[in-house]
Amino acid sequence: MGLRSDSRIDPRIEVIAPMEIEARSFAIITEELEKKEIVIPKEAGFFIKRAIHTTADFDYATTLTYSKGAIETLASLLKNGADIVTDTNMGLSGINKKVLAEYGGSVHCFMADEDVAKEAKERGVTRAVVSMERASKLSKDVVFAIGNAPTALLELHRMYQEQSFLPKFIIGVPVGFVNVEIAKELIMETKIPYLINRGRKGGSNVAAALCNAFLYEIKKGNL
Repeated sequence: MGLRSDSRIDPRIEVIAPMEIEARSFAIITEELEKKEIVIPKEAGFFIKRAIHTTADFDYATTLTYSKGAIETLASLLKNGADIVTDTNMGLSGINKKVLAEYGGSVHCFMADEDVAKEAKERGVTRAVVSMERASKLSKDVVFAIGNAPTALLELHRMYQEQSFLPKFIIGVPVGFVNVEIAKELIMETKIPYLINRGRKGGSNVAAALCNAFLYEIKKGNL
């Protein structure tokens, strides 16, 4: 359902049935990418467009990057019941827990736990550090979806370097100015499979959107 004739509605307004809005949005994204002459890898289109859809920011078409085999690795983890650990309750809320549960997975966020805050204060570290330590002790495979705290990435990198913990997969899209870019770069220098947005941009909404992009494609049978 596209534009309709109605004297009560400004003719510039595109009136669309609610269930068609998302499809129309993705069509617009595809059209604008073509106009901007931006070519994205076919295999990555579903999550790059999802990030653009979430942010209305076309920079993600050129800044989202991933390690070799990352798409297959992440899809396999989620299909086989891996849990997701995120660094904010916003990310926790945004991830589609119903679809994830269909494959045996669940989402965790330890950042707001009282005992995490208490331990972080006593040790003089961030809650993100303690949260990543807690996540490393989960008995299941874990996908990390980091959208806010670069210190979470730095802690995962530290554990990797010390060989105390090997993350199965990292979605690294923290937003900000302090240590954000270097934290992302350090993860990309490891052998950890990753999906990362270079630069300062990102956010919990982007982390959740990337998780959902994979979950939706898995549910459709495309991954």
